Amino acid sequence: MSDKSVSQPKPAEAAPTASRRKFLTGAAAAATGAAALGFPMIAKGQAGPITMRWQSTWPSKDIFHEYALDFAKKVNDMTGGDLKIEVLPAGAVVPAFGLLDAVSKGTLDGGHGVLVYHYGKQNALALWGSSPAFGMDANMLLSWHKYGGGKELLDKVFKSIGANVVSFPYGPMPTQPLGWFKKPITKVADMKGLKFRTVGISIDLFTGLGAAVNALPGGEIVPAMDRGLLDAAEFNNASSDRLLGFADVSKVYMLQSYHQNAEQFEISFNKTKFDALPAKIRAIIENAVEAASTDMSWKAIDRYSKDYIELQTKDKVKVYKTPDSVLQKQLDVFDGVMEKYSAANPLFKEVVESQRKFAERAVRWYLDTQLSGRMAYNHYFGAKKGAAKKS
Repeated sequence: MSDKSVSQPKPAEAAPTASRRKFLTGAAAAATGAAALGFPMIAKGQAGPITMRWQSTWPSKDIFHEYALDFAKKVNDMTGGDLKIEVLPAGAVVPAFGLLDAVSKGTLDGGHGVLVYHYGKQNALALWGSSPAFGMDANMLLSWHKYGGGKELLDKVFKSIGANVVSFPYGPMPTQPLGWFKKPITKVADMKGLKFRTVGISIDLFTGLGAAVNALPGGEIVPAMDRGLLDAAEFNNASSDRLLGFADVSKVYMLQSYHQNAEQFEISFNKTKFDALPAKIRAIIENAVEAASTDMSWKAIDRYSKDYIELQTKDKVKVYKTPDSVLQKQLDVFDGVMEKYSAANPLFKEVVESQRKFAERAVRWYLDTQLSGRMAYNHYFGAKKGAAKKS
């Protein structure tokens, strides 16, 4: 990134007056104190920017890592070079599932991932994306987070595990596929005994469908399928799945699922370091989160749709719609999961009840007012070869 906008030292001036000397002495002491804490200050005439070292939870070739780089560039540009975020790929400093600890302890200044990756520390975190979300999509869930009490609940959840982080959920993901299989799933019984990859509370969901579940980070899934350690797996979207090489180990792609139909990404900062930033830079970061969220959703539409077509035309993948019987079973299973965790974890119950209250009106409004694109698509383009088949 360019440093052109960073202010440069001024030429030497005349000796300061007594009152000015007193002011400068106090400023110097404040700067020394900040340096002792390890938090650089932005001051007029400072030669260099504040720098932060981040890590994503994604391989460098994944579009998700690209989203992390996109956010960092927005912040770097918007601060005029006063803050520079460097983003490393998964594993550069810590494993993907170790991001929360690394950011909380200050080993990393921040990171890019998903809240469900912290599920092992507090299962309530899985409710930011890994559930049917009472029919909400990811954009609705982000609306709940900002305007329906989710932000305050997330702060409460992180405090319950002593996490020293500032977390910004952002970037609504489209409904995720059921996953990649050796043959089409036509009924619930087809899931029984399959060695299947998923993460978070979706482990409970797919276990309830009869699968033998193994949680793995994104970069480890395809090698495990290639070696026969997995029979099937889900990750996220056509672009990520294609780049990670799923089409090399499977040709059956099952679309639509309730296990993660409302997930979003997470941008996180070490709280001590974030709070030490100048107020102007904190405000830029908070607004950059929302700008990146919008841009990410636009980029996803463009890139995912291209890769969805190329999976079928170039990689010869067959796509199928997940049967309604499997979708209904997912809802039934999650009812039991929700009841079990709510009974054992008051915070889980509090998040569930908040989401349910918000979803009851938001989803009703959406279903009553939003027009489906199916009729217009069929009118203009007809039944396209390669569209998802019913199993």
